[in-house]
Amino acid sequence: MKKPAPKPELSKRVRASGEKHTERVRKACLKLPEVMEKLSHGEPTFFVRKRVFAMCSINHHNDSHIAVVIPAAIGVQAALIEQSPKKFYRPPYVGHAGWVGIELPRVSDRELAAHIREAWKLIAPEKLHRELE
Repeated sequence: MKKPAPKPELSKRVRASGEKHTERVRKACLKLPEVMEKLSHGEPTFFVRKRVFAMCSINHHNDSHIAVVIPAAIGVQAALIEQSPKKFYRPPYVGHAGWVGIELPRVSDRELAAHIREAWKLIAPEKLHRELE
């Protein structure tokens, strides 16, 4: 059975909220060394030296998440989700590899920047880490 199409007013509200939160992600990502943004799977995606470290997920496949998906160190994904299941989730496709979804309306800019910085550090070559300081 097909799902009904979302109500137009909800789509506009989600789209507006998504744009606002995407800009927050963009601001945090582009402060980091050698980051570039490209569309991937229809969403803004952020790369360091051709490797993905952050993907926006704005109501992707009508899943109702307004989020960013990032890699997390071993064990961090489970700990974050257990500690705050309304803020963090295991995303499809990459969750099995330890990536975590962060609900953007539920995190401050400061917390968001800290998570994005840690994701960047997991993906960026060691040589670039010195440029953070």
